Amino acid sequence: MIDTAELMKQVGKIKILTSHLIDDRLAGDYHSVFKGQGVEFDEVRPYIIGDDVRSIDWNVTARTGHPHVKRFSEERELTVIFLIDVSGSQIFGSGERSKSELAAEITCLLAMTAIRNQDKIGLILFSDRILKSIPPRKGRTAVMRLVREVLAADETREGTDITAALRFLNNVQKRKAVVFIVSDFQDTGYQKELRVTARRHDVIACPVSDPCELEIPNVGLIELQDPETGELLLVDTASARLRNAFKSQSEREQSELIRFFKRSGIDTIELSTGKPYIDDVRALFRRRAGKR
Repeated sequence: MIDTAELMKQVGKIKILTSHLIDDRLAGDYHSVFKGQGVEFDEVRPYIIGDDVRSIDWNVTARTGHPHVKRFSEERELTVIFLIDVSGSQIFGSGERSKSELAAEITCLLAMTAIRNQDKIGLILFSDRILKSIPPRKGRTAVMRLVREVLAADETREGTDITAALRFLNNVQKRKAVVFIVSDFQDTGYQKELRVTARRHDVIACPVSDPCELEIPNVGLIELQDPETGELLLVDTASARLRNAFKSQSEREQSELIRFFKRSGIDTIELSTGKPYIDDVRALFRRRAGKR
């Protein structure tokens, strides 16, 4: 169990860090690329010459005997859901922070940006099962709770089931939401369900990695442990052949993942424990603004 005092200290540090990163430009960019993308039903009114015939409500028209049309209004607020992977592999970090700590930071940054625009934020934590689900709420208290829950879950030793997490999301969130999926995507067979989710919601994938997952340093003979299965493996990192093969495989898997997101029309923020992320967040907002 994580020490409560240490946990709150981490939450406080992340709040301070992300508060400094959120400026008027970031908040403004968020507003322009997420606000007003959805519409909601407002009312049915009698048809007026010049109305779009595609908006006719045929059920009401048949019942009343007079043509009626549906009116829609732009959604006044968004629901933002953070789908966070807290499986065993998220514990890993070769530098100053682990992947789970990076997930908490990006969650805090995006959540604080969302509440500045009066949006609601919710959280789903998953490993090979759903560990916690927090319904969407407003306010800074909601942000700090999200961060606290992500950090408190970082000692899990379980595997990853992205498909189950996506199905749970689609069952509990009926209306369209902005969904940030923060995971290292070390799972298989979830692609079909992710495409289904992307058709229902505005999905942004946030693949998280660590430099040592992409390239093994030459540190001689070391013992590695799979954080999700506990399996131990003795590896000779002095072997250039092994290091090159590992790097090639990692780069290939990473490229295939990003290509899949692009083919599926899913925007991405690529995150690494070894580099700052604010420029990548701004780059996403700029790309989306360009598309609009």
